[in-house]
Amino acid sequence: MKKNLNFGLIIIIFSLFLILPVFAQEPEPPKIPEPSPEPKPIKVPEPEPIRDPFPEESDTEKIQKLKEENSKLREENLNLQIQINELNKIIENLRAITLEQIKVIMELVSQLQEILYEKPFSSITIL
Repeated sequence: MKKNLNFGLIIIIFSLFLILPVFAQEPEPPKIPEPSPEPKPIKVPEPEPIRDPFPEESDTEKIQKLKEENSKLREENLNLQIQINELNKIIENLRAITLEQIKVIMELVSQLQEILYEKPFSSITIL
């Protein structure tokens, strides 16, 4: 039994000597990452030159065309204003119709309430 006890102590001491160097080692410092290369800058595209809207025309012709375009745009603007006014009138009419329908529905609801709540009580009082 003493032999087993001595043998067990020797094994424990021997294993401690083997394990201690593992715990005594210091961890290695982390590696410094290598710098990544700088990205290439994105080139801004060069703007295209503005084209002449009426090439090979005289100034008076250009002015005349611009006046025509302006008058067309004014007509379109006037037509759009008229359409907007008509649509606003339609919206107002729809609002009035909706309000009238809501009033009718509310009247029907109140009549239904009268029928449901007052009729049973009136039949009870008649008896």
